[in-house]
Amino acid sequence: MSAVQFATSADVRVRRRFLISSLFRRVCALAVYSSLLVLSVMLTVIAWKAWGWLDIDFIRHASSAFPEKAGILAGIWGTFWLITLTTLFSVPVGIGAAVYLEEYATDTRLTRTIKVNLSNLAGVPSIVYGMLGLTVFVRMFGLLGHGMTIRILGGLVTIPLPFGKTVIAGALTMTLLILPVVIISAQEALRAVPKTIRVASFALGATRWQTIRNQVLPAALPGIVTGTILAVSRAMGETAPLIMVGAISMHRFCPAGISSPVTLVTEPSRIAAAPFDVYTTIPITIYSWIREPATEFKSVAAAGIVVLIVVLSCFNGLAVFIRQRARNRIKW
Repeated sequence: MSAVQFATSADVRVRRRFLISSLFRRVCALAVYSSLLVLSVMLTVIAWKAWGWLDIDFIRHASSAFPEKAGILAGIWGTFWLITLTTLFSVPVGIGAAVYLEEYATDTRLTRTIKVNLSNLAGVPSIVYGMLGLTVFVRMFGLLGHGMTIRILGGLVTIPLPFGKTVIAGALTMTLLILPVVIISAQEALRAVPKTIRVASFALGATRWQTIRNQVLPAALPGIVTGTILAVSRAMGETAPLIMVGAISMHRFCPAGISSPVTLVTEPSRIAAAPFDVYTTIPITIYSWIREPATEFKSVAAAGIVVLIVVLSCFNGLAVFIRQRARNRIKW
């Protein structure tokens, strides 16, 4: 091959690579812009239908059989208690399990099996967790017959056993749903911490617990918090498992009668009763409105979707804020 032929062949290969690179860039850009277009159209349609229905009365009123009187107050407070309890149950267990698997557990067959199964559990359909929650938490395998009640705090709080169709049964079911995600995200955050930080801490005489508490966990905090909040956001938008465990679709009353922050502050004795009361959530309320035959309820459901999107966006924004704030404190 002469020098001229070699140069011509090399030029053709270079132009081919640039052509493939340009084509790939355009395909990726098309995927991004088409997704944004579809999302924008969907949000525009929802906002258009919700226009005129979304006002302060919609937030302050409970659900109703009449669309002009329907509100989402009970769904908001039911979601609040459900997510609060789910977070309290899942975060300590999830982070503790991740710390043990990454910092303490040896690389044995059992450990590898647990890690693989955690990844598998994260992909299990949510309806399966709903069936599990119905059996374990709502009915407790039917071991208690007709059920019983336990009174604590001088009779101020009555705990039904089995839990039945209460907030705590839904929260425990949601905990099972998001726990694998919390554990996996915490594991990834812990793995991202450089090994040199651990080695340097050990070299200074720190114990393993001191190293984890003072060095590893603060460095992994941005990833842990982000993964946890995103997992909780997933639980907030779930419907199928909550239908299985008995969340009420058309419910007018807030758990324990707490319908405002003022009641929450002035009557704190009701807080202990809220986990053992019946409830509904924002997605369940939206689902019940969509099933109504009246056309106006479709617009009411669109208003509920807007509220849910705003709440989820606030959660995701909080995750980004905490992540950036924590990253700014990391010196490495």
